[in-house]
Amino acid sequence: MDVLAVPDDELDDLRSRLRRTRWGTSWPGAGWEAGADGGELRRLVEYWADGFDWREHEKSVNALPSHFADLDGVPVHYLRYDGEQPGALPIVLTHGWPSSVLELTELAQRLATPSQYGGAAADSFTVIVPSLPGFAFSPQRPSLPPATETHELWHRLMHDELGFERYGAHGGDLGAGVSALLGQRYPESVVGIHVLAVANPAKYELDEVTPEEQSYLDAEAEWFAEEGGYEHEQMTRPATLSAGLSDSPAGLLAWLLEKYRAWTDCDGDLSSRFSDDFILTQASLYWFTNSISTSFRPYYEFHRGLREKVTAVTVPTAIAVFPEDLVRPPRSWAARTYKVTRYTAMPRGGHFAAWEEPELLADDLIAFFRNLR
Repeated sequence: MDVLAVPDDELDDLRSRLRRTRWGTSWPGAGWEAGADGGELRRLVEYWADGFDWREHEKSVNALPSHFADLDGVPVHYLRYDGEQPGALPIVLTHGWPSSVLELTELAQRLATPSQYGGAAADSFTVIVPSLPGFAFSPQRPSLPPATETHELWHRLMHDELGFERYGAHGGDLGAGVSALLGQRYPESVVGIHVLAVANPAKYELDEVTPEEQSYLDAEAEWFAEEGGYEHEQMTRPATLSAGLSDSPAGLLAWLLEKYRAWTDCDGDLSSRFSDDFILTQASLYWFTNSISTSFRPYYEFHRGLREKVTAVTVPTAIAVFPEDLVRPPRSWAARTYKVTRYTAMPRGGHFAAWEEPELLADDLIAFFRNLR
């Protein structure tokens, strides 16, 4: 199913904007210290304008196993990868920000057809990968707060639309929150969740915090002070930010590029993990679907108290902690809110683990769900 057919005039407009980028005055010696490196950004902007073959990548996107569901008037796009084994356990994978379903395609293939990667067919899953509302192919819901929260949509998709009585869930970043809420709200259907991040406990006493947990809280506060400017802006003044990023493709790319580099286990060399074409395909999806502004909604809604919060997850929970992810919660901290039955400290990888280390992540998911089928 073709999900995207960009008209020639829109592609020409993008290239024209890129060629006419008005660059800010350079900072002496800033590099990546003050944000996106000017030299690297210029290189990618020039390639996006005059070398990047969007039509090739558009074909690849349209070749994905896309489907749409209408859930009480809410259209939801999703990818479906059927498991190679009859009766394979269904699982819903949810991406985060700044991302799309493209980040999860190799992981989905590994889970659906493990025998093609040296595994056992008996471990296969039927994998559903929805696009978050407001990200690329799933439009944002018109009301604020939304009449139906994302985890409610996902359950309707998995249980009511697709007919799965029991299923698992996995996610990182925003997807970790969606997966946790699925387990919290629908324990009779969700056999377990596998997440890369956890919510802090709703309540805790400071005198009960262990030294390891305090180190985590200190690291979390330090990260937010140094790296959390984007999050604070998206939570508090997303409309102001959207005006610039929706009009300038170079500005949009800068906003995404800095995060891909900072949050990846790449030792400063982004090309060791992500190709130029992958980064520009992601940026192009945001641009052509005009979805950077709507992708900020989850941050604003959470900050304003318009979303359900994770308070107690009683289904079996696995946590995979990657060394270069934003923060790395200890098991005891997660266990205050989740029923933690598996905790894996990964040897490498960062925030975009499904793309950076799909083999490690797939193996951990398979091991966790093996006894929950």
